[in-house]
Amino acid sequence: MPTDRDLSHTTVAILCTDGVEQVELTRPWNALADAGATVHLVSPTHPVQAYDHLDEADTFETERQVDQVNPSVYDALVLPGGVANPDALRLDPQAVALVESFVEAGKLIAAICHAPWLLVEADAVANRRLTSWPSLETDLRNAGATWLDQELVVDEDGPDLGPLITSRKPADLDVFVDALIEALAALPSTADAPC
Repeated sequence: MPTDRDLSHTTVAILCTDGVEQVELTRPWNALADAGATVHLVSPTHPVQAYDHLDEADTFETERQVDQVNPSVYDALVLPGGVANPDALRLDPQAVALVESFVEAGKLIAAICHAPWLLVEADAVANRRLTSWPSLETDLRNAGATWLDQELVVDEDGPDLGPLITSRKPADLDVFVDALIEALAALPSTADAPC
């Protein structure tokens, strides 16, 4: 039986592409791995070029291509931000379809900063409460979401929908990561098979 914050029973996909905000990728990834989760970096590109705002940062090896991911083997999907990352992913039909499949499967989804753009493209925000980088407020409201200017919003109200965890910006990462780990620790593993 897993302990309070032991995630050794979980497998998490992080979906991103070039332009991802490095800290929004690495903080959740490292925290999940430190808690024992199996974490896969999923992307249509290989490797992924991260950024520190507008400056090139590190590159990261992709562990799965978007078309190689089956949501049934994952417990959650993490969507880091950065402006270019979700903007590119929302134009990639396979990336959008992957997000849609996680939503349809009722999986936990955690998105920060500009990442909710991808949720808009996947028609996954209507009647949901969430937050984001402030410039996305109008897009999210127009897509049917209730947008809140809070460091953390956890929406578990949708029937047949998995929990949706959102935060606004890198300064909110501590509460974002804590909420993600807490939510995963509370779930029994829903993965069908090991990866």
